[in-house]
Amino acid sequence: MASMLRRLLGVRPVLLDGAWGTRLQECGLPIGACPDAWNLTDPGQVEALARAYVESGSAAILTNTFGANRYALERHGLADRAADIAREGAGISLRAAVGRACVVASIGPSGRMLAMGEVSEAELAAAFYEQARALRDAGVEAAVVETMSDVEEAAIAVQAAVRAGLDVVATMVFYTGRDGDRTMMGQTPEEAATALRKAGASVIGANCGKGAEQIVPICRRLRAATDLPLWVKLNAGLPELVEGRAVYRTGPEEWAGQMLSLIAAGADFVGGCCGTTPAHIAALAKALRN
Repeated sequence: MASMLRRLLGVRPVLLDGAWGTRLQECGLPIGACPDAWNLTDPGQVEALARAYVESGSAAILTNTFGANRYALERHGLADRAADIAREGAGISLRAAVGRACVVASIGPSGRMLAMGEVSEAELAAAFYEQARALRDAGVEAAVVETMSDVEEAAIAVQAAVRAGLDVVATMVFYTGRDGDRTMMGQTPEEAATALRKAGASVIGANCGKGAEQIVPICRRLRAATDLPLWVKLNAGLPELVEGRAVYRTGPEEWAGQMLSLIAAGADFVGGCCGTTPAHIAALAKALRN
């Protein structure tokens, strides 16, 4: 584990940031537009969000690079700008965090299905390495491979990021199966823990999902399956569709209480996923102080 992540774990739990995509939509990003492109076209808005999380108490913030791989960007005609978008996203968060928080770069899924033959392992590895290398060149030390639905793709991304010189966190989304405890590809928390560690992840965990009642048992199972630190980011409840827009109803104080349950279940790094805001992070910071 890199010194940055180890240093953060000196005070457990480590408070992370909240949502990026849904928050940028609240700041004016049109639904369906590319959030990562704002690193080039509206960096001020992105930096303001990063600073808001730092000011709310986050010890580590992410970068606006979740979809900054060439396959995800291809849908927006930006495949050839992948490295530029990643570098700019890293720079924005590093500026916002300087002296007050650490930066862990975000690497999300490609949007292509390995099992369906839409992309090869070699092609995925090259795309993730391009992104990870640009992030590393911009000055970040660690990355989180997050919101992954296929352990095989996650492992490829982890290996590429390690090869680029980054320390790596890896988190899966569990939401299928009778108990909502499997990935889209049917993998269990125990299988994910084994595969992600083998791929080279220093920290593993879960994010997004169906809410606290579902993710707390998953956290317990991950804790029982590995001695690696756990990273968990929870949504602000399940979304409701209102006039074509997802609305999350769980307020900051209620959400903070749910996060305390995840800490009790073994989570070491804790933060917010879809629908959470700087106010949610501030509420958790207050709860942790108390």
